[in-house]
Amino acid sequence: MSARTSYGRLLALLAAADGDVPAAEDALADAFERALMLWPRDGVPANPDGWILVVARNRQRDRWKSSAFRSSVVLEPDRHSGVHLDVVDPDAIEDHRLALMLVCAHPAINPAVHTPLMLNTVLGFTVEQIGRALAIPTPTLAARLVRAKRRIKQARIPFRIPDATVLVDRMPAVAEAVYGTFAIDWHSSGTQRRYCLQSEALYLAETLADLAPVGHPEIVAEAHGLAALICLSNARQPARHNSDGGLVPLAEQDVTRWDGGLIDRGREHLRQAHSCGVLGRFQLEAAIESVHIARRDSGTTEWSVLRDLHQTLNAVAPTLGSAVALAAVTAEVDGAAAGLELLDEVADRTRHFQPAWSTRAHLLRQAGRPAEASDALVKAISLTTDPAQRVYLERRLGELG
Repeated sequence: MSARTSYGRLLALLAAADGDVPAAEDALADAFERALMLWPRDGVPANPDGWILVVARNRQRDRWKSSAFRSSVVLEPDRHSGVHLDVVDPDAIEDHRLALMLVCAHPAINPAVHTPLMLNTVLGFTVEQIGRALAIPTPTLAARLVRAKRRIKQARIPFRIPDATVLVDRMPAVAEAVYGTFAIDWHSSGTQRRYCLQSEALYLAETLADLAPVGHPEIVAEAHGLAALICLSNARQPARHNSDGGLVPLAEQDVTRWDGGLIDRGREHLRQAHSCGVLGRFQLEAAIESVHIARRDSGTTEWSVLRDLHQTLNAVAPTLGSAVALAAVTAEVDGAAAGLELLDEVADRTRHFQPAWSTRAHLLRQAGRPAEASDALVKAISLTTDPAQRVYLERRLGELG
């Protein structure tokens, strides 16, 4: 993994030293800037993560030694000594990513900022990406994140995995942040970045599943459900784009390209979630993915089963996404008119929701209403930020004439 895509892990390592997330971000930014200046001339080092970590930690050490820092902060040997800076191999250091996420979910921090703070600091999403996904104006969200990061330092929140009682309260927020990697439009960051985020999300989800307190089946079930969802969704990744980088819809994907190892891993997580006897959002979404995956073996898609699952999901965790997905699946069972009727029910809430417009265009085309389908596609394209998806929708628009 390259140093750039290890951002969340490196930031967690740096911030664990004194709990100062903004200072760690500054040190890391300085290290990346130096890398951009020196690597083109000197070549990329054999251990880029270690190089970045050393430079960033030297920046931290310089700051701790500065007169301004010494005059404004009480020095504590355990927190500010240089001993913890001597290890330069990130793989040899305890991974603090999950600890940082649990710090972000601390009750001293505004609960409304828990998920965006984790997405920003650990998973590396920009304020603009998070704000767009959560429908929060960028300046508003930026101000909230600044206050939250300052609060981490002021409250002296320790970077450690808390005991089971605290985990129960904080794990749902952490799970939401991991799940958020699917909700944010990060396609424009490039294929390499995409694969890295998927690996990061899967690592965190499976770590949550391992940590989930046994005496709380609802937490255990959702942790395994989330891990199952990420595994099964990632399993289809190799078939989502053709050799030219073009988007391939699910119905047209070559199932032989799906990752069998991830499918088996996801199904095992789903079995463990089911064994808890508790139904939750992530478990339902994983079950939906599992039905789609079953087409690899049976050759057909059980649309009626999918409709039942989507109806349950929309009742358990109603969101714009679940409402639009239910409309699309209902159309497969009861016809395009039935799907459009469901879309009309949420039209007031989906005026700026791209999946609603692309789904509407698809159903209008099926219903034999090409002019309306064309208008819906134009709207969908205007809301699309993923280049591959835009090309696909523009091609569909061209087919409508």
